[in-house]
Amino acid sequence: MPSKTALIVGSTGIVGQNLAALLSAQPGWSVYGLARKPLATPGVHPIAADLLSPDSLAAALKEIRPTHVYLATWLRQPTEAENIRVNSAMVRNLLAAVAPARTVEHVALVTGLKHYLGPFEAYGKGKLPATPFREEQGRLDVENFYYAQEDEVFAAAARDHFGWSVHRPHTIVGYALGNQMNMGVTLAVYASICKETGRPFVFPGSAAQWNSLTDMTDARQLAKQLLWASTTPAARDQAFNIVNGDVFRWSWMWQRLAAWFEVEPAPFPAEITPLEVQLAGAAPIWKEIAAKYDLVESSLNALISAWHTDADLGRPIEVVTDMSKSRKLGFLEYQATDDSFFDLFARLREDRLIL
Repeated sequence: MPSKTALIVGSTGIVGQNLAALLSAQPGWSVYGLARKPLATPGVHPIAADLLSPDSLAAALKEIRPTHVYLATWLRQPTEAENIRVNSAMVRNLLAAVAPARTVEHVALVTGLKHYLGPFEAYGKGKLPATPFREEQGRLDVENFYYAQEDEVFAAAARDHFGWSVHRPHTIVGYALGNQMNMGVTLAVYASICKETGRPFVFPGSAAQWNSLTDMTDARQLAKQLLWASTTPAARDQAFNIVNGDVFRWSWMWQRLAAWFEVEPAPFPAEITPLEVQLAGAAPIWKEIAAKYDLVESSLNALISAWHTDADLGRPIEVVTDMSKSRKLGFLEYQATDDSFFDLFARLREDRLIL
């Protein structure tokens, strides 16, 4: 019989899908995936619920006895004040819904490097901590829904006596479609359009990102840290950065991506040319490409998140992350970032989603 029961909140997202794949392969684990519209996934019991409706959650979870809860979802709002109100409520409602079972041993919350950088509307502004970012660096003096989500977890942990961990990935690379924060799929679709149309493959970000050192997080790497932290006593009640373990410059990585798609990388442009501008009006082009090559998704907007890729690659500062804390405690996994992209691209091509 399973000795551990995982509840993955946000099971259809880039984090949730990869975590579900890892946990469902572990002996002794029973895995439940909660989403508004859960997917039928082998080894995962789907749960449909609305995180903003306590009644919906209570009904959906009344028979579930989770030992490990993984929070990997958010809803983007027009202002940070609304982000705080909505996203903290989702965490609060979920933890209240699982409290009556009294079975929860650990809650893991996935946030990100906006803990150090600030929210999108204040991105990279004001006084920022020095790089590489380290977990002991304090909160910024700005509104941030990540902080509000953390506070909900801390309050519930004090009330219900479970352990917690917070995980702060950099930009996540992994397989998931229709995700709000999916640079890998966005760049793959962009490269496919460039390949078919002969458009130049132009880096859409800032000179700082082109020239500075940076890092990224493979969704599989994040899943491994979530499993490790939630089952390792030394990791209890800790916050952890999580990246692949290598560093690179986009001036190098852009050439690697271009070579995979067999397109010519354009020189760094004189002005920032964001993807939202480059891909404006590209929906009909993608529809034609999909029809020509029998791709399974003809809607450009169903695949890409240009706004998020632009936000990440347009940052005017160096962004690089320290992983010493979890390494000292025994988490030693490593993933080469160019291979993260290539693994994703190969799967997207195999599934007939890109050229």
